[in-house]
Amino acid sequence: MHHINDSKSVNIALLTISDTRNFEDDRSGQTIKRLLETKDYSIIDYQIKKDEIGEIQNSIKSWVDNPRIEAIILNGGTGFSPRDVTYEAVTELLDKQMDGFGELFRMLSYEEVGPKALFSRAVAGSIGATAIYALPGSTNAVTLALEKLILPTLPHFAAELVKK
Repeated sequence: MHHINDSKSVNIALLTISDTRNFEDDRSGQTIKRLLETKDYSIIDYQIKKDEIGEIQNSIKSWVDNPRIEAIILNGGTGFSPRDVTYEAVTELLDKQMDGFGELFRMLSYEEVGPKALFSRAVAGSIGATAIYALPGSTNAVTLALEKLILPTLPHFAAELVKK
């Protein structure tokens, strides 16, 4: 494994997808922010958008076009209710999908919540040189994803995306 860039700080944009949350009660977004800041990552932007494909994709596209932003983390809207459209919004834009992320996330979730883990459509991948992760909106789910999957690998992922 390559570990040369593993201590590099990563600049991140954070998007919570919810029809009901605001910055005061966005527990999952605040949890992601806190966990990232413990590793000295920089939060370049933090937004809350409704469960609307166009709104989600507009935020993603503007962040992908921002050279300061190396990774995007979304939370919420990855389930099966009619309003859950994050998976569709993200996968339509991905250049490459990291299949193992969703698989491993659901496996780890299964250990905590049992077969209900099947209902998560968590996904990760890249758009150009930007890493992107779409997580469920529960605080437990974002904590699991950050601690077990994202924080241990994000610097490596970001470095891989800018390799020549």
